[in-house]
Parts: sequence; C-alpha cells; structure tokens
Amino acid sequence: MGITSALVLYAVIWFMTFLIVIPIRLQTQGDVGDVVPGTHAGSPEVHNLKRKAWITSAVAFVIWVVVAGTILSGAISVDDIDRWTSAIYSA
Repeated sequence: MGITSALVLYAVIWFMTFLIVIPIRLQTQGDVGDVVPGTHAGSPEVHNLKRKAWITSAVAFVIWVVVAGTILSGAISVDDIDRWTSAIYSA
C-alpha cells in the first residue's frame, strides 16, 4: 500500500466514522426548548464539532491501523473478495 492509498483509506474511514459520531449527544433546539424562528426544531443547539472531530480522528486511526494491517499482512486480498473476476478467469 502506497502513501496515497493509506491517506485515502484513512480519509474514507475518518468521514464514515464522523458521520456516525455527529449525532451522539447532539442537543437540538427542540430538546433545549428554544427554537429560533425560521429554523427546524431538529437544528443543533450545541454540536461540539471540534471535540467530535478529535474523537473521530482517534477512533478512525485505530480502525485504520486494523484495516491497513490486515491489507499489508495479506490475510485478506482482492482475490478473496472479488468473486466475479476470479470466476471469469478460472473458467
């Protein structure tokens, strides 16, 4: 795995993790009871995005180490996953 591949893999894992972390402990305007006119009650009041980004970075790094280690060790290869191509070439 090259440096670019490793960075792309980390970025994909980071964004997927971030989308999971964003709604955790999210306080909406409806929860607080102070809905600003013109906004939805589900709009965030307290979002803590900076803290969630740091948490996401740490969790994504751990996941990335596991995934990159699995890829680099060769425990799982593309041939193990891609059944369509292997079926075509084996015939």
